[in-house]
Amino acid sequence: MPLRRRGHRAPGDLRRGPRAGQGDAVVAVRRHRAGHGDHAGARLRDLRHRGHLPLSRPSVIVEQPDLGHYLDHASTSPLRPEARAAMIEALGSPLGDPSRIHEPGMTARVVLEQAREVVAGFLGARPREVVFTSGASESIAAVCWGVAERGRAQVLSAVEHSAVRFAAAQHGDAVVVGCDRTGRVDVDELLAAVSDDTAVVHLQLGNHEVGTIQPVTEAVRACRERGVLVHVDAAQAAGRVPLDFAVLDADLISISGHKLGGPAGTGVLLVRRGLRIRPLIVGGEQERARRAGLEDVVGAVGLAAAVEAIDVDAEARRQAELADDLRSALRSVDGVELFGHPTERLPHLVCAGITDIEPQAVLLGLDRHRVRAHSGSACASEGLEPSPVLEAMGVDAHRSLRVSVGWSTTEADVAAFEAALPEVVADLRSLRR
Repeated sequence: MPLRRRGHRAPGDLRRGPRAGQGDAVVAVRRHRAGHGDHAGARLRDLRHRGHLPLSRPSVIVEQPDLGHYLDHASTSPLRPEARAAMIEALGSPLGDPSRIHEPGMTARVVLEQAREVVAGFLGARPREVVFTSGASESIAAVCWGVAERGRAQVLSAVEHSAVRFAAAQHGDAVVVGCDRTGRVDVDELLAAVSDDTAVVHLQLGNHEVGTIQPVTEAVRACRERGVLVHVDAAQAAGRVPLDFAVLDADLISISGHKLGGPAGTGVLLVRRGLRIRPLIVGGEQERARRAGLEDVVGAVGLAAAVEAIDVDAEARRQAELADDLRSALRSVDGVELFGHPTERLPHLVCAGITDIEPQAVLLGLDRHRVRAHSGSACASEGLEPSPVLEAMGVDAHRSLRVSVGWSTTEADVAAFEAALPEVVADLRSLRR
């Protein structure tokens, strides 16, 4: 038997590639000229003809999806054109490792620090307080791990994002505080849960499912007096409401890039000057020894371009008006209950329960009208479990519909929802008769 090197197949041992059409809806294959020289090219063409090799060297290209009437900005916002343009320009630049002193490395360092300054200015922080991460989930995990040496207990509200709930329980004893029917937390109850063994108090700025804004300023002030650290999850609120790290005076804030219209896989952890926490990712001195690994310079550039494009006050006013129209459309349907606080709420997000109809059926019906919405938490969409947030609020946790607007939302998108929702609900209810 002829010998083969490990990792190489003999010609007769070649497996067939994926069937034609497989994954066509998601990935397109660009065709290249194959082979080097006539003989090699002939062999490759022969193998392809017999189905042993793909028709060309594959280059994965994600086709532009049909966003339709996209009302799911609370899950993720499409990349802003400003961020896209900045990233394309950065990708074409000869950037090296920002830790190196050669010219490509120094250029990358300058670009990275310029991006850091832009992001810091947007968030009311000092550049040295900005740690670039892969997203809010990593930032949250870094907090829960980083402060665990300070105490065993981590206090959090029952309506926190699953990233907070799971990480706090993994790295300590999670002490959970309840909320009222609007999803709002009582600061006195939060403080009552604090003990001498408390490492940190977690409190979101705005809820990711119902949009309720928490009394964060009051909570931070009270925790300061008790000498306990405060982490604010601002992933859903940043870019929607004013956020100033210095004014808020929190110790730690987590931010997500893709919620702002920045690139997915980018985020920020703000760490108050003078505060030291253990790094979650170790192995290098990057990000002032707070997050090891080669920095994503292109991602930081995209995030900076995204936040630079945001006029928070103007966008909040426009999005609040669009969200009010969505609420009116929901109220026009029988058996609908709006969830969340009536006034203390994020401007872009609306959550409601529809009696006697499964949310998945409503979402599929809306999707047929090219209206994209969601039910419950974005990170729990694969399951049919009730929403922990809505359960904590004491409302129907099984039948929630969440619609949310953003920078790309138009009046036509809202009008499409207004037209489609009554028809979808009527059709579904007729099937129950």
